[in-house]
Amino acid sequence: MTKSVCTSDVALPSAPPLRHGDRLTRTEFHHRYEAMPHVKKAELIEGVVYMPTAVRVDHGKPHAAIMTWLGGYWAATFGVELHDNVSVRLDEYNEVQPDALLRLDPALGGLLTVSGVVILATRERR
Repeated sequence: MTKSVCTSDVALPSAPPLRHGDRLTRTEFHHRYEAMPHVKKAELIEGVVYMPTAVRVDHGKPHAAIMTWLGGYWAATFGVELHDNVSVRLDEYNEVQPDALLRLDPALGGLLTVSGVVILATRERR
């Protein structure tokens, strides 16, 4: 006799978890990353998932200095936006999360466009 199992009250994950070293397409990487809100940073580089360890103090101080420097440039330069730790889709095998990013407005020749709330995507190059 076969036993039936009801899973209606069992929460099933919407995607397998991301793991350091996984080989994924950008679409699958992004799907899994969104399903893991507790993960603060993961990147896809040439189709390989990288999940760095927690940021240490020796990273925070130079990061603050660089953001201050770039903030001054941003404030003084028309058409430039400054971003901190946003995801950038480069192509099908690369989605990175740089510590800092300056973005030139596409109307002024910039190649990055906003897609959705926080994801930046490259537009086709000429």
